[in-house]
Amino acid sequence: MIKINPLDAHDRLKEYNTKPMSTDIIECCQDLIRQEPFGKRPFYIFAHPRTDDDGFTKRMIWQPRLFKPKAQTNSMLFRAFPNSDNIGVIWIIPARELWPQYEKGKLTENKTILEFIDLFENNRQELERPLPDEPSEEEARDIYSIIVANAKRDRMIKSLYGI
Repeated sequence: MIKINPLDAHDRLKEYNTKPMSTDIIECCQDLIRQEPFGKRPFYIFAHPRTDDDGFTKRMIWQPRLFKPKAQTNSMLFRAFPNSDNIGVIWIIPARELWPQYEKGKLTENKTILEFIDLFENNRQELERPLPDEPSEEEARDIYSIIVANAKRDRMIKSLYGI
């Protein structure tokens, strides 16, 4: 049995709750948009948690993507538009064990998340359908080759100048 000091637990809870989660989501998305990982082209932001090697600590991974990933539980997918404040929500699918808390009549009821859960269970191909402005395979290859060339150039400059 683990003994927990209630005051210590309260302090950690207080520290954890100092910033609303929605603010973190917006900040992470805006940070990725500012980086323009694919230039001025719209892109997806795929967010999903990962457990650290300690087996306990979780962190959220935010990945810019040119193409829609497969829909999965415990993930969020947004559509980002560089040079814009617009962020589109493609899906928010909580972990399966949390689904009941979003049901109608519950304190934490959320109609939008329930719609995403329903699509995930009954019409997943709709969630995964590519949008019309996704790049072609050739365009994606060109974008990726430019990113790789820029990364190589940056590494070479850093090694030359000892940065």
